[in-house]
Amino acid sequence: MKFSYTTLLDYPLADSLEHIKTADENGYYACYAADETWHKDLWLLYAAAADKTKNVRFGPNLSSVYLREPTLICQALATLDELTGGRAEGVISCGNFGMLAQYGADWKTIKPFSRVKEAHEIMRTFLDDGVITYDGPFHQYAGLFTFARPVQERLPLYIGAMRGPKSMQLAGEVSDGVHSALGYNKAWFDYVVENVKIGADKAGRNWEDLDIGAWCVVTCGPDSEKAKSAARAIVTFYLSAQPDEQFEAHGIDPAETKAIVEVLGTGDLEKAYEMTTPEIADKLSIAGTPEECVAKIKEMESAGVNHMILCVTDPYILKLFAQRDVDVPDVNAQLKLIADEVMPVFA
Repeated sequence: MKFSYTTLLDYPLADSLEHIKTADENGYYACYAADETWHKDLWLLYAAAADKTKNVRFGPNLSSVYLREPTLICQALATLDELTGGRAEGVISCGNFGMLAQYGADWKTIKPFSRVKEAHEIMRTFLDDGVITYDGPFHQYAGLFTFARPVQERLPLYIGAMRGPKSMQLAGEVSDGVHSALGYNKAWFDYVVENVKIGADKAGRNWEDLDIGAWCVVTCGPDSEKAKSAARAIVTFYLSAQPDEQFEAHGIDPAETKAIVEVLGTGDLEKAYEMTTPEIADKLSIAGTPEECVAKIKEMESAGVNHMILCVTDPYILKLFAQRDVDVPDVNAQLKLIADEVMPVFA
């Protein structure tokens, strides 16, 4: 099992650099961040972190192939790979549908699956060969080339998938793996792995060689109640990003979550928090003591997850997002606690 840290790039940049250094010093596999307009720019931050780290890998989790042109993502990845000595990798999809709506794009009409499939083919070719001629429905190139070349022989490229099943099957067929966000139980990841297997079998690949990543809201601390309260506040904000299929797999009525999202949209943070019951929050987060976190991760591992991607909730983010004060450890302390008391269980 690999463990990675995914950061919300809303901290002061000096703090984000310290978080990355802590992850590097404590044996985390990678640092990821969303390549989204809502947050600070991950490419610049990771360039600044390149010579301050030795082992940790870097990349977007994920980058939108609708908002960012695929060959330009390749250019950025290859440049980052050279800066880090071969430590870059990427995750792609069409992106956050909520953010796309703010750009006037309706996910129902932009053909997200077809776009991602085409973009992956383009990116794999451009990363591997440095030149492409291509005539597709969304992109056309005539001998486009680049001198931005990865250091790695094969820079890993994953597909982000939250709804499926086609995107999960595509990941199993053509990519280096799938990263699925906001899933927390065996039932959901049984579904993810089942579809990855379909794609892998189609291509004659072994699904167990692929990266099966779980992007999760995590709060780990010595006080179980405080940790769960912190996670509950952040879970409230992520409900709008989750498909009904995910809620159903976690035993949650989608209608109940839609009511919470409607209240959140009015700006009534306290009422939305109260409506996000502890039961809902517990189903949609990894929170509590190290022992409680281990138990949750073991359940997901049993379905085939081999990569935990931890979005750590701490007092700064709680205050920024939810305007709540909860006494839980900061990011650096949680990363160290997880490295000391959670990761060794899965070594």
